[in-house]
Amino acid sequence: LKVPVVYNSGGYDSVEALKCFEGLIDIYMPDLKYADADVGRELSGVPDYPKKAKSAIKEMHRQVGDLIVRDGVAVRGLIVRHLVLPGGLAGTAECMRFIAEEISKDTYVNIMDQYYPEYRACDRKDLNRRITRAEYQQAVEIARSYGLWNFAD
Repeated sequence: LKVPVVYNSGGYDSVEALKCFEGLIDIYMPDLKYADADVGRELSGVPDYPKKAKSAIKEMHRQVGDLIVRDGVAVRGLIVRHLVLPGGLAGTAECMRFIAEEISKDTYVNIMDQYYPEYRACDRKDLNRRITRAEYQQAVEIARSYGLWNFAD
């Protein structure tokens, strides 16, 4: 039985650490959470989230390339997850531009609509709601406008 090794990540990985995994990981599955460093700092408490995540995703793609699926099963490659946030807080347009222009238009992108306000989200008016169907549809259209086609919607 050959099962691919999957590295599931929030996207905030150092390139140096990822280089240590080269040849060991079959599928990288990082999040690309935010396009704005201030949003990343405020919502996740991390400095320079977009810069670090973009560098990490480039390294992951360098190692495994675009996703390869055989007989309906992913065997190797990159899957980027992007959670749509209310009011455009995730910066979907910049995230999709980055993937299309700096990674590959063939990148498999999982555009996720399951945001649910939990914990302290009720303290923030802009996060204290689910996304609308229109916000999700807009995210899918943004991905398509950049030439991305390999995504779940």
